Amino acid sequence: MSSTEASAQGYLDDPRNETVLVYVDGAFVPRGEARVSVFDSGFVLGDGVWEGLRLKNGRIIQLAAHLDRLWEGAGSIALDIGRSREEVEAAVWETLERNAMTDGAHIRLMVSRGLKKTPNQDPRFVIGRATMVIVAEYKTPRPEAKARGLTLFTSTFRTSMPDVFDLRLNSHSRLNLIQALIQAINAGADEALMLDPQGFVASCNSTNFFIVRRGALWTSTGMFCFKGLTRQAVIDAWRAAGGVAEERPFTLAEVYAADEAFVTGTLGGVTPVTRIDGRVIGAGKPGPVTQQASNRYLARVGG
Repeated sequence: MSSTEASAQGYLDDPRNETVLVYVDGAFVPRGEARVSVFDSGFVLGDGVWEGLRLKNGRIIQLAAHLDRLWEGAGSIALDIGRSREEVEAAVWETLERNAMTDGAHIRLMVSRGLKKTPNQDPRFVIGRATMVIVAEYKTPRPEAKARGLTLFTSTFRTSMPDVFDLRLNSHSRLNLIQALIQAINAGADEALMLDPQGFVASCNSTNFFIVRRGALWTSTGMFCFKGLTRQAVIDAWRAAGGVAEERPFTLAEVYAADEAFVTGTLGGVTPVTRIDGRVIGAGKPGPVTQQASNRYLARVGG
């Protein structure tokens, strides 16, 4: 595999992360000692849900929306989190306080169905309540990614229909997305662009995807992609400023002819895309509409 420097999830190394305390079911333990059982549902089957959150200037961006999505996802797979919303929120803030974090941190909140009596698929073999882990790290997105733009490769792996695997659930299971990313990496790209079952553009393997055409933002319908909170905030901010943001089907041919392209995600916010499948997009450099979309997004979420 190539260096992680080009990853859409890449960040600058920070030595403070070596000494962070990790929340594991109510206990705070050093990073190197953070453990869950090999019988845990998350390890055995990827049976669980998660959220990625961003701490900026003492506040967590879109915290309420993240918790809404966590509860919706857990409910859809009949996973009892075993804690109140207030208890989960308090645990997140305590993790940040224990690590003296006030800015520039990324939080991974993970909940699995819990410890199992034996490693099998049946949720009736779970013993006790759900497992909850919170990892907070200092993560600054790599500036070169925004300066040069990302390179994408269209994978042969498609996003799934919701009756097969609903991508709007932040499930721990991500194997088809990882396979797509491996294809992209082997093709020399940073991230995989994925089509939906009908052949229209859906999203990337870890981020949501937008193109710019004649000043308007286009993104997929949302039927076959992540329920991205950054994606929605970008759409809302653009429309609130009087711009056109369409959630619509579009093809690779329309992508190749786009004026600009970008991806969105919790860690990176809005990140330009300058090459797709070996083709230069627009002027081949981060464009002015992408920068404006980023500015409007940050103003909306207070980032």
